[in-house]
Amino acid sequence: MRKRRVAALLVFAALAAAVAGGALWLDRAMDAPGPHVSDVRVHVYPGRSLRATLQAIASAGALRDPRAVEWYVRLTGQHVAAKAGNYDLPARATPRAILEQLHAGRVVLEQLTIVEGWTFAEMRRAVDAHPYLRHTLKDAPAAAIMQAIGHPDQNPEGRFFPDTYRFADGTTDLEIYRLAYGLLERTLAAAWAARRAGLPLRSADEALTLASIVEKETALASERPLIAGVFVARLRKGMRLQTDPTVIYGLGARFDGDLRRRDLTTDTPYNTYTRTGLPPTPIALPGRASIFAAVQPDETGALYFVASGKGDGSHVFSKTLAEHNAAVARYLARLRRR
Repeated sequence: MRKRRVAALLVFAALAAAVAGGALWLDRAMDAPGPHVSDVRVHVYPGRSLRATLQAIASAGALRDPRAVEWYVRLTGQHVAAKAGNYDLPARATPRAILEQLHAGRVVLEQLTIVEGWTFAEMRRAVDAHPYLRHTLKDAPAAAIMQAIGHPDQNPEGRFFPDTYRFADGTTDLEIYRLAYGLLERTLAAAWAARRAGLPLRSADEALTLASIVEKETALASERPLIAGVFVARLRKGMRLQTDPTVIYGLGARFDGDLRRRDLTTDTPYNTYTRTGLPPTPIALPGRASIFAAVQPDETGALYFVASGKGDGSHVFSKTLAEHNAAVARYLARLRRR
């Protein structure tokens, strides 16, 4: 009996030593530099198991022994839930560093830039064409997109904030639409809360429509409050806004790049030469500066503006029609000299 007990103790000691030795080997292996001599990009798919993820990393050349790494995770009781997306694994990264990167979800962020002044249709084309988005709404009617983000009765024009959005590979287009819509709503709410008293605007939606016109009329940040001031002054006096971008928007696909006199006299809901007041919806996606310019305009008494012709995108502002006509004549003369 005593011999059996001694033998059992020896076996137990041997097993304990083997386990300890194995654990020590695993721990050291976790800090050994990886076999890859340059950065390796690996894609982690949604719902993929840790074993499959480690095998994919090994197949890409960044792990020597994925099963050993899996055993280490199990023995230490770690929970590694890798976020889906692309991972750039640095050259010679250790298994421990790779696990930390997976667990932290440090994915490569792709980006999509929505440009100030784009129409919703232009934004849609950019979203639909992005190679790293998961397309769930491609070719869907605009109404279906608004339904999907929870605003089925709203016109989409102007309702999405132009910005650069960064996201993980595999993010859905729906998430981008929701993000851009929410950011526009928050920006518009902040601007409307900070609006100047006495504006001839009845709602934040009207401010957004005015902001979209300002956005299309000038790319100069310094001029946006001045442009807004002209339109606000015209609204106060009941004058027609007479702004070409609204006419162009109303023409839609019929606009061929050349705005003709007959276009200015052909009535559409967006023709501000034939109709008073603001058009029924925004005509583009305005940026933050244009939104705040619409509610904090610089009213100087000017009722007119025309391009200066200097080639810098600037305008000449006038208080009277005579001053405006003279500015137009100077602009045309500069064009002829060119």
